[in-house]
Amino acid sequence: MTPPSGRRIRKHSVAIAGHRTSLSLEAAFWDALKEIAAARGVSVNRLIEEIDRARAAEPEPGNLSSAVRVFVLETVRSGRPQTDRVTPSSDSSGP
Repeated sequence: MTPPSGRRIRKHSVAIAGHRTSLSLEAAFWDALKEIAAARGVSVNRLIEEIDRARAAEPEPGNLSSAVRVFVLETVRSGRPQTDRVTPSSDSSGP
């Protein structure tokens, strides 16, 4: 059985700190990431670079795909303006 289109994993190649890597996310997360990037006036690649920098600053950084999913979820849940800067989730103290 084929999963609904929003649940299908899509793999994209991105450049981070001058090197190419691939990122696999469900279509729904790619769509949300594009919307957040557009609201901030940055490219998706630039937003992913910011998420990667914040992830690397965490005491126990996980993988980039997970960091992107958590970032999208936290952005949607928080209701904060989507123009906020990306910060490590461990520094989030809530509203």
